[in-house]
Amino acid sequence: MSAQAQMRAMLDQLMGTSRDGDTTRQRIKFSDDRVCKSHLLNCCPHDVLSGTRMDLGECLKVHDLALRADYEIASKDQDFFFELDAMDHLQSFIADCDRRTEVAKKRLAETQEEISAEVAAKAERVHELNEEIGKLLAKVEQLGAEGNVEESQKVMDEVEKARAKKREAEEVYRNSMPASSFQQQKLRVCEVCSAYLGLHDNDRRLADHFGGKLHLGFIEIREKLEELKRVVAEKQEKRNQERLKRREEREREEREKLRRSRSREHRRHRSRSMSRERKRRTRSKSREKRHRHRSRSSSRSRSRSHQRSGHSSRDRSRERSRRRSSKERFRDQDLASRDRDRSSRDRSPRDRDRKDKKRSYESANGRSEDRRSSEEREAGEI
Repeated sequence: MSAQAQMRAMLDQLMGTSRDGDTTRQRIKFSDDRVCKSHLLNCCPHDVLSGTRMDLGECLKVHDLALRADYEIASKDQDFFFELDAMDHLQSFIADCDRRTEVAKKRLAETQEEISAEVAAKAERVHELNEEIGKLLAKVEQLGAEGNVEESQKVMDEVEKARAKKREAEEVYRNSMPASSFQQQKLRVCEVCSAYLGLHDNDRRLADHFGGKLHLGFIEIREKLEELKRVVAEKQEKRNQERLKRREEREREEREKLRRSRSREHRRHRSRSMSRERKRRTRSKSREKRHRHRSRSSSRSRSRSHQRSGHSSRDRSRERSRRRSSKERFRDQDLASRDRDRSSRDRSPRDRDRKDKKRSYESANGRSEDRRSSEEREAGEI
């Protein structure tokens, strides 16, 4: 790659697609399905393992450093949740590698000479020490490249201790095997990158393997996968909590709306009941007023009728008493007239004439009194 191309890539990585106003490069966005989401998160196996024995070639999706820069800028304000896509991609890749590792283990078990379980455990101990020495040597080289001499020297001391343990383990393994069998190369499959490791590999070979780009690339991919799993789990938990919170808020709002509607309905019902109660009280008051008015009018009418009946009864009693008195007078007059007739027969004619005049005068006075009493009675009835 020329210096100009390297400079352009660096500017793209720092400033994105719109760094120089080039609108033609903005036809595709980082959120497009054609863009590799693992590349945006800097963990695509095609980039990590390029130039190694397991180079996967060019990725089928778009890789562009400018789109990665656009994504890093936009992700500060919005969560696009591309970690899930990248996690699925890495899980698929690691699952293929683990299947290849199992196939390689089965092939070694079929081709190598059968050994007992005790000897296999001793050989496994030698392999573990080889792996530890290789990792420590790779760390020493890294610290030396960084200029950290003191830490590098401490790690070299650990390497010497591991080498001493390896010599002891090899001695134990050699004593448990025949001389012909011990000289055979015993291989082992690396659990990280599925590469073959020899039981008798020297330190340089082990350091080249464990410090090589292939092994470190697989370590990076596996570590990135674990990180993505953790991030995705945290984001899913956060989303679930937000979703639960939104649902609780909606339920709370619905309960509040229901409470308000019930309170409005209660107030409406209460107002209706109060209006009905007022109307009922008004009707009862009006009925009471009408009843009191009717009772007053009826009492007045009864009092008037009672007064009228009292007057009429008094008038009737007066009339009866007058009739009785008149009858008694008539009877008394009749008796007196009879007595006078008897006495007149015995007296002279002159006395008879005087008595007749007197009787006629009394009868005239009685009729005038009767007429006067009848007029008074008529006036009382009126």
